[in-house]
Amino acid sequence: MKEETNSPIFLRPRFRIELAKSKTYLLNRFEEEFKRADCSLKGKIVEGHVVIDVSPEENHFWSPQLHLEIEAMDTENSIAKGLFGPKPQVWTLFIFLHSTVAFTFISVLIYAYTKWTLKEDITLSIWILIVLPIFWFVMYFLGQLGKKTGHSQMEDLHNFMMKVLEE
Repeated sequence: MKEETNSPIFLRPRFRIELAKSKTYLLNRFEEEFKRADCSLKGKIVEGHVVIDVSPEENHFWSPQLHLEIEAMDTENSIAKGLFGPKPQVWTLFIFLHSTVAFTFISVLIYAYTKWTLKEDITLSIWILIVLPIFWFVMYFLGQLGKKTGHSQMEDLHNFMMKVLEE
């Protein structure tokens, strides 16, 4: 088994593992593990995609989720492509906020340029143009904080996945 990961700087780390096991076998192994009474994680399997979540008791806003896609290379070998990230609702919220800040920044920049060419006061626009990048950095650091908050759960998800893949 060979695991490749990308840079740890990303908010949503990705990895890829080559396996000497069939896709069907691996999907069945995950299904068996999720059905066990002592399984502390919950998950679902849909058409070669395995989504693994932390237990509802340990779940919080920053809890990560592991999305694993298993692809068949041939009848006896497969590749598992994984993506750690926040739950889709949290990710969507962050993308929405980043897009809103970017759109607002560009709009205020155009507005300030127009006011400046008309020789009108642009003080408020300048303040907004200073505050928006600060807000942008705050959102980035909140994302990093959330990543650190959910790091131990991310390790639990990774360990569970590796246990299932190695058996």
